[in-house]
Amino acid sequence: MLHKTYKSEIINKAEQLLQECAGWLRLLDFVKQENAYLKTRLSLAVDHKTDKEFLNQAEHFQNEFILKDEYINEIAKDAKLQEDRIKEIVLLQKNVEDKYIRQQQKLRNEIEYLEKDFTRMKYDFNKQLFSIT
Repeated sequence: MLHKTYKSEIINKAEQLLQECAGWLRLLDFVKQENAYLKTRLSLAVDHKTDKEFLNQAEHFQNEFILKDEYINEIAKDAKLQEDRIKEIVLLQKNVEDKYIRQQQKLRNEIEYLEKDFTRMKYDFNKQLFSIT
């Protein structure tokens, strides 16, 4: 009986990690879509405003958007790899190794940073667009 309970705990822990990965992938998809929306808004603003100061700000934000896309893609790749590893652990009913727990924590920290940084960037962008219109 103890053995069955232990295996159930292992599977439950792995499934929790798996659910967290799935949530991250949905979040990353949303942030990527939001980033695309911001790029579209920037493009529309550039169509209507062409002074040098604005164009410098526009270039700054365009570079931030591009870097954010690259970072999102990098995290998404890592999160998908982690999800695949955890799926295998669930399938094989293996114990979750410490290295996967550490990777999960690393991803958790990266996602938290991305959310905060993206929110800051979006706020700055909206503030900048409002001040020039």
